[in-house]
Amino acid sequence: MQEIKELNQLLSKYVDQGCFPGFQWQINIDEKIYNGKYGLNNIEIKKPVLDNSIYRIWSMTKPIVAVVAMQLIEKKIIKLEDPITTYLPEFKNLKVLIDEKANLDEIEDVHEYPTIKDLLLHTAGFSYNSMGDPIGKEYDRIELFHSDTTTLETEVKKIAKVPLLFKPKKKWRYSVSMDVLGRIIEVVKNDSLQNILEIEIFNPLEMHETRFSVAKKSEHRVMESYAYDPIKSKLTSYLPGPQKLHNYQYPTNEEKFARGGHGLFSTIKDYSIFANMLHSGKSKNGEIIINPQTLKMMNSNALEDYYFPIEITSVDTVKDEKYVNDLEPYGWGMGFRTLMEPEKNKNLGSYGEFGWSGYAATYFLVDDKKNMSALIMTQVFNALPNLQKDFYKYIYTNF
Repeated sequence: MQEIKELNQLLSKYVDQGCFPGFQWQINIDEKIYNGKYGLNNIEIKKPVLDNSIYRIWSMTKPIVAVVAMQLIEKKIIKLEDPITTYLPEFKNLKVLIDEKANLDEIEDVHEYPTIKDLLLHTAGFSYNSMGDPIGKEYDRIELFHSDTTTLETEVKKIAKVPLLFKPKKKWRYSVSMDVLGRIIEVVKNDSLQNILEIEIFNPLEMHETRFSVAKKSEHRVMESYAYDPIKSKLTSYLPGPQKLHNYQYPTNEEKFARGGHGLFSTIKDYSIFANMLHSGKSKNGEIIINPQTLKMMNSNALEDYYFPIEITSVDTVKDEKYVNDLEPYGWGMGFRTLMEPEKNKNLGSYGEFGWSGYAATYFLVDDKKNMSALIMTQVFNALPNLQKDFYKYIYTNF
């Protein structure tokens, strides 16, 4: 492993300015591994970032769950066009708002149920607690995912009682659809999501530190989560308020805890093993995790033109002159964002570069053209985008 001091220096200023507690990054290109770290795991007790720090990876859980779903597609156990009601009868009474600004009682029947494909593509009509729409507000009111002891089954049954924001396939909306998919995987395999991910992904890839819970003996390695307060320009332990995803519970030691759209803990070493697998679909020992043609479906855009541009906003989004839609250059495949227009990305990145990020500012990309994957890990809600953007720019300026 080699350290790039220049990159560490470039990124360290954001820690020194109080925007991040610390960070860790890794770049794998061809057979070389570059890595670095800086700052603290815990600001209060001045504990430094470790080589094996553990992170709540939030939405970087989604690509792992998507791979397992696509394994089931490969084996013809489920089909992309299957309606979700085939596996989850609780959605049979699903309703949809008559329009996106309607009250919750202004609803109609759903005539075409969301499919597995809609769940993977975020075209199902679900929303997120943090979104500025009536459904996001309702998810927050019913405290969807606010518990650290409920099962995925219980939480998905809550989702089934709330109308869709819009009819399936009408729009793209980043949403809780991957949690619904995680529950379908549990039903089909008749097992817990933790066990399924272990058997299908973590054990063959030797990702021994990626799970929905952290062993007591390893808890000291978990980086503390912070929120960036833009008014005071500093980190705080918590920014109170409704419709914030950090109201989601994310326990370290709850054995039954599992979610489909967030919830996993991982290390940079573990997640980079997963990212590297996404080049070929194979483990380093040659075991096939997923077939190359299925991987192509996952990392190639599958959205039709009318869905564009895709965008994720929240109740806190301010569209002033500084606002940038980071997803504008990207499309979406069966599990990943995928770069379609590098010219809209300041001419950085390769066409087809793919990956995803997490709510607390974790991020990864896979670039088949350069035989490269890159990851950066930290734990900040409401984080400034500079750290990830400078990391990305450095990679595509220097490699």
